[in-house]
Parts: sequence; C-alpha cells; structure tokens
Amino acid sequence: MSAIHSFQQNHLLAALPADELELLAPHLELVAMRLGDMLYEPDEQLRHAYFPTTSIVSLHYVMESGASAEAAGVGNEGVVGVSLFMGGDSTSSSAVVQTAGYAYRLPRQILKEEFNRGATLQRLLLRYTQALLTQMAQTAVCNRHHTVEQQLCRWLLLTLDRLESNELIITQELIANMLGVRRVGVTEAAGKLQRAGYISYRRGHIAVLDRSGLEQQVCECYAVVRKELNRLLSDVPAIKNTD
Repeated sequence: MSAIHSFQQNHLLAALPADELELLAPHLELVAMRLGDMLYEPDEQLRHAYFPTTSIVSLHYVMESGASAEAAGVGNEGVVGVSLFMGGDSTSSSAVVQTAGYAYRLPRQILKEEFNRGATLQRLLLRYTQALLTQMAQTAVCNRHHTVEQQLCRWLLLTLDRLESNELIITQELIANMLGVRRVGVTEAAGKLQRAGYISYRRGHIAVLDRSGLEQQVCECYAVVRKELNRLLSDVPAIKNTD
C-alpha cells in the first residue's frame, strides 16, 4: 500500500477495532475514483461496497425525462452500497463520482459476512445508514422549501467537510443537476456568493474564501445533517472533531 493512502482516511474503517480491521484488510482494494465514474445504476446488482477516502460520491435519481437530483453525498465519513447489508443487492438510485480521489472497495460477500457477525462493523454501518437517511430526508425538504442560494451553501459546506482543501473542481452544470435546478439558478446564486466575497468561481473551479460567510447564509438543513452524523457516530473521533 502506498504511504499516502491509509484505511484511517475513511472514518468508518478508522473506527474498527484492530482485530476486525485485520479481517477486512486483505479484501479492501484501493481504487482510483475518476470524476463521472458510475459505480452503479438503478436496479443493477451491486458487486462492491466503497469506502471513500479522498473522493466524494453522489447518490442521485434520474427521471424518465432525464432530469436528476442528488439525494445524498458520501465521502470519507461513510460507505457507498448500504443496500448490500440492508437486505437487497440493488437500489433505485445511481452512484456517480462527484469529486475524484480514492476509495477502498470491498466485495459484497465479504461485507455481508462481516456484517452478519454482528460485531463493531454492523453497529457502525447501521448508525451511518440512519445518518444517511437523515441527509436524504433533509435534502428533500431543503430542495422544496429553500432558495437555490441556500441549497448551494448547504451543498458547498457538506462537500468541504469531506475534503482537505477549500477548492472544488466542479462545473455549474453538474451542481445544477445535483440540486435539481436550472443552471441559470446556480449561476445567479454563485454570483451572489462571489460578490459577497464568500467564494471565488471560474469555469469548473470553486474556491471557498469565507466559510463563516457561507455558514451565515445557509439554511438549518446543514446543521441538522451534521448534528445527526456526529450524534450517531460520536465514538468516531475523526468525525466528532469536524465541528
């Protein structure tokens, strides 16, 4: 394994006792996650779970018309593929790499066997799933009742929480697809944030200049999602200390 990559970069793996991690380690494969990579599509049988380290994966739904919206994002705080241990091998959503980086991939059978042992991994995965459901529910409420500017602030802050850098490589079109809004709406919202000095934007690149400014503009949805994640995974130091 390269010295720059570690199981500790994923908070769920980092929270496992040494003996449990030792059982999983031979089966955890470090994989590169390229921007736009499709990890799975609707109703497709999942073959692996992914524990992101430096990448972020978007779980989103695509309508028959082609319109789409993100239901949740998964970064180094979690795992992609919860349906594998929740009783099904497929899901109605898609999983696409939103931010390039790396993840550890685990075969579905190994994940199921370890989950069914009922040890620490099972407890962590169930708690994380509850936090993920909270994120999905809050995203639905936010997209219905809050402005595009507030939604963008929420999305930016949740993304920053999963990155070591304050810079994001992403287009306005992709953000619009994830928020389920028109691109012009994102352009206007990003313009307001830039004029306020909170962000700097150029094509395909966003730099957050004033995080506290975003936190003042964001709706309550961001705090709800972070609070629930911290509450459910309070015994994971890397997450507990993010606030």
